[in-house]
Amino acid sequence: MASTATTFATATETAIERQPITASRILTLFPEIDSSLATATTDDDNSVLDGYDAEQVRLMEEVCIVLDEDDKPIGSASKKVCHLMKNINLGLLHRAFSVFLFTPDGKLLLQQRASEKITFPDMWTNTCCSHPLGIPGETGVNLEAATLGVKRAAIRKLEHELGIPNDQVPIEKFKFLTRIHYLAESDGMWGEHEIDYILVIQTPVTVHPNPNEVQATKLVSATELKEMFTDRTLKFTPWFKLICNTMLFEWWESLHNLDAFANERQIRRM
Repeated sequence: MASTATTFATATETAIERQPITASRILTLFPEIDSSLATATTDDDNSVLDGYDAEQVRLMEEVCIVLDEDDKPIGSASKKVCHLMKNINLGLLHRAFSVFLFTPDGKLLLQQRASEKITFPDMWTNTCCSHPLGIPGETGVNLEAATLGVKRAAIRKLEHELGIPNDQVPIEKFKFLTRIHYLAESDGMWGEHEIDYILVIQTPVTVHPNPNEVQATKLVSATELKEMFTDRTLKFTPWFKLICNTMLFEWWESLHNLDAFANERQIRRM
């Protein structure tokens, strides 16, 4: 049956003519609507995630912030879409953060990613690495707003991954140092292409790891971390190695006063 205009009225308005709600009309009126969901097939959506842990598959539905190369948001897309190498190779870039949590005596908390992780499983890395989501409170267009968003996301993920209570990592204790733009392949299908906000916090915490996220934790001194790098049986995430090889140990020596390194506006291309 052909669509026709419909006339109706409420108790407080006169009768008006309503145009039919069709896909073509709505997409013409609202070009900002992303119509890809309507044309996606179930097989296409699910096949790349077959065989992975159910909880990690669920988390791939979370929405990341898609960026241009200057860290300006241009939209959002699922974690799955953002981490497929076929999309990364076409330039898809998203926002992330990396937390380096130090104890009061200057040791760095490391985690070994769980075997269930879809990207970079079993690898040792910094305290917490994840993404601000396209949700209220975690987005931001300018650097100041984006930094506040990633700090809020960091508090959320420190609790999710490591069981660290929110009140042990108050937002005012986080220091934003810099951003790195890097690309790394995980296994051919999956990878990372991120503008990664580097956050440092020094505070005592209690840790209760989520085994679906973290299989082990370790507190290390700078010397102990360097010794870990010489052990060929250990694997490390590429972003952690990049940061360690370029900046981390200089920051570590200045933990008592990081102001000279904080709030860098330039994005470091790695």
